[in-house]
Amino acid sequence: MNRLLFVSIDTDIIESVQLSMGTVRPSKTHPEGEALRYMENAKGLLKAAAIEDNIYLDKKPVREAFGTAYLAILEAVNEALIKKGLTRKELPKSVDGYMASIKKHLSVNNGKLVREFDSLYESLHIAGYYRGLLYHVDTVKDEMKAAETFIKKLLP
Repeated sequence: MNRLLFVSIDTDIIESVQLSMGTVRPSKTHPEGEALRYMENAKGLLKAAAIEDNIYLDKKPVREAFGTAYLAILEAVNEALIKKGLTRKELPKSVDGYMASIKKHLSVNNGKLVREFDSLYESLHIAGYYRGLLYHVDTVKDEMKAAETFIKKLLP
């Protein structure tokens, strides 16, 4: 006997998937794209997390916030590349692809942007999200600020 399982899916997730497929326009609060909305979501995840002695007690919301902040960076890079003339199909599909695209299209004469992206990949995605190694409040805030600064460089 087959049973149907109904799962509630966050409308933000559906919207972002549809946006990446080109089927939905960006939100009204962020008409240029989703990067800033993702960053706001990341910050919201951190606000709900309990802190004691300057350390987040629960790693799960911190890891989720790092993952969301990293996605914000990818959205910002995608948006910047689209503004440079790339189509959605031409957007990078790997970290190495992102670094090559940043180097080729966004920082032709300056390798700083590639180094910043690589550093944020290592800290946000690998250390913060994947391994869950970052949970000291000051460190988390510094990394979130670095992510937001990077996004603002791409999307002035």
